[in-house]
Amino acid sequence: MKQLNIANTEMKASQIVLGCMRMNEPGRDAAKIIQTAYDHEINFFDHADIYGGGECETIFAKGLKETSISRSDIYLQSKVGIRPGVAFDFSKQHIIEAVEGSLKRLDTDYLDALLLHRPDTLVEPEEVAEAFSMLEKAGKVRAFGVSNQNPGQIELLKTAVKQPLHINQLQFGLKHTGMIDTGINVNMDNQAGLVRDSGILEYSRIQNMTIQAWSPFQYGFFEGPFVGNTEKFPELNAKLAELADQYKSTPSGIAIAFINRHPANMQTIIGTMTTSRIIEVTDAADIVLTRDEWYALYQAAGNLLP
Repeated sequence: MKQLNIANTEMKASQIVLGCMRMNEPGRDAAKIIQTAYDHEINFFDHADIYGGGECETIFAKGLKETSISRSDIYLQSKVGIRPGVAFDFSKQHIIEAVEGSLKRLDTDYLDALLLHRPDTLVEPEEVAEAFSMLEKAGKVRAFGVSNQNPGQIELLKTAVKQPLHINQLQFGLKHTGMIDTGINVNMDNQAGLVRDSGILEYSRIQNMTIQAWSPFQYGFFEGPFVGNTEKFPELNAKLAELADQYKSTPSGIAIAFINRHPANMQTIIGTMTTSRIIEVTDAADIVLTRDEWYALYQAAGNLLP
């Protein structure tokens, strides 16, 4: 699998990331899941303090101890800033307390990356800056980033935050292509041409921020998977099946290859806790679609070219 340099960090991370949001579901064997991912070249694991109310981090830590993997072999990322029952909280106190909680649950001395989880409109950049500096100085966080934020929000943070913001986690996949649509439909009087994110794709490439694509198989906002949904997306699934046959892969593998083909060098977060699915997707990680195939998929997903 391709290894990416995360922005300007020393991290050489797998292009595919295992998202651990569902690790607390009944019947999951955390150790087997983690070991399978690692054996298939995934060395980057994504968490958030709200996943399972923190339980997912605890389960992961216990599972990791049952594997042959050492902490130094992998990268751990977590996200903070969503407070159940409140909304969003980027205050200095909450960021520090949330990180301390994640470190305890993950049973580690440090996070390789910390992301601010969705925007907080009440953010005071100076408080974020103080929290980041304290965490960095204490050796508790090695790299910082954001999740689901636009260029203006990132630039606002930068007015005070001294650490580089290396990562932005954004929803992206064949049925969620908004940040590409706007670039293709510049100055067009159509729905796709509406700029909703201030050009986040181009901004990320200019700033050398690594985009982490989440929900790569979902359509809408967690409305369901598009892969295999031939009733709702017949043309797209037909094209996925055609390319899967051509590359001796699977439709899910081709959906991942669509993301990996983009020159922005994105990481793709898969949330499956099924080991066979982890193997299926990682085995397709090295597929490089041609330009013609990429645009054929884009159009099969229902996107019109001007």
